[in-house]
Amino acid sequence: MSTAASADTQWVLTLSCVDGPGIVHAISGAVVAAGGNIEESQQFASHDTSRFFMRLQVSAVAGGGSTGTAAPEAFEARFESALAPVTEHYGMSWRLDTVGRPVRTLILASTATHCVNDLLYRRRSGQLPIEVPLILSNHETVRDIADFYGVPFEHRAIAGPDEKAAFEARVLEIVEEQRIELVVLARYMQILSPELCASLAGRAINIHHSFLPGFKGANPYRQAHARGVKLIGATAHFVTTDLDEGPIIEQDVARVDHSYTPTELMQLGQDEEARTLRRAVTWFAQNRILLDGDRTIIFR
Repeated sequence: MSTAASADTQWVLTLSCVDGPGIVHAISGAVVAAGGNIEESQQFASHDTSRFFMRLQVSAVAGGGSTGTAAPEAFEARFESALAPVTEHYGMSWRLDTVGRPVRTLILASTATHCVNDLLYRRRSGQLPIEVPLILSNHETVRDIADFYGVPFEHRAIAGPDEKAAFEARVLEIVEEQRIELVVLARYMQILSPELCASLAGRAINIHHSFLPGFKGANPYRQAHARGVKLIGATAHFVTTDLDEGPIIEQDVARVDHSYTPTELMQLGQDEEARTLRRAVTWFAQNRILLDGDRTIIFR
């Protein structure tokens, strides 16, 4: 989980628990006891579910901590020790990570290239904190893009149920072998089985055009053009067994009018898809997304 600590290392703590008094005070006390300093703090209490959510970014104070051990090398251990009684008392679900650590990500693709290209470009340019050990696709279309960015590519055709089952078995195999933390469906045009959805719960993100359910099937942009839509957009969400109904992470829209051709609508829509997916992946990698039932809490 953690990278080697340095003088400018920061840690990110995310947590959720049943809402109640004293939580912020207890967490702040644990930071101080460990010899840390809070650099950023965001919190939210959900009245719908009576749960509390928090995200902290913390740095180590040189020489801090009751042990007197030099920071930051031993800070993480001190922090986890200080957190233990607090998380146990409040029954917290929590995660501690280092800020900026690249998240190991498997990309699934089909024939569309725009989302894959955007993710790999942003990764190479240092704008997206992910590490991509492999792109797995049921078509050969994105191989050239993978080669251009120096990312391993694997093609497995899906011609029927047996091939689909083998493809999904390979996904789980890669997740285990490569220690994958996030699976991104970058316009991967196959419906995942309930079993695979369950295995990847909370760590698989999909992107689709926001015309659903109004314009299902092939050529949604041509359907949208025929109906004279005034807005087009995209939705990024977690994958669940309910098709395209997982917790929404990000949505974006663009205004259009009657002058747009189907091709222009598609081009604009693909821009929205790539941008929306990129934001969702970025927030996941930065530990900014927490689940509150069927909703997401996004600490931007």
